[in-house]
Amino acid sequence: MNEKKIEVINLLKTARGQIDGIIKMLEENRYCVDISKQIIAVQGILKKANLSNLEHHIRTCVIESIKEGNGEQKIKEVIDLIEKYIK
Repeated sequence: MNEKKIEVINLLKTARGQIDGIIKMLEENRYCVDISKQIIAVQGILKKANLSNLEHHIRTCVIESIKEGNGEQKIKEVIDLIEKYIK
């Protein structure tokens, strides 16, 4: 497994741990603003994981497809993802 995938896995595991913590906060009736802050933190981690995964995809799958002469579909996939991401 390459370094970038390990990074994404670790980020997702961190997010999972934070989500478990948020659930516990809700169960304990903790302060709503504190819960919202933790949700925002998880969103940041997920965003970072997604960008890292997309970067890996571009540097591997997309480049390989371009070298093989059929990168148009991979590029379209990335553009479609970016369009969803910025909405």
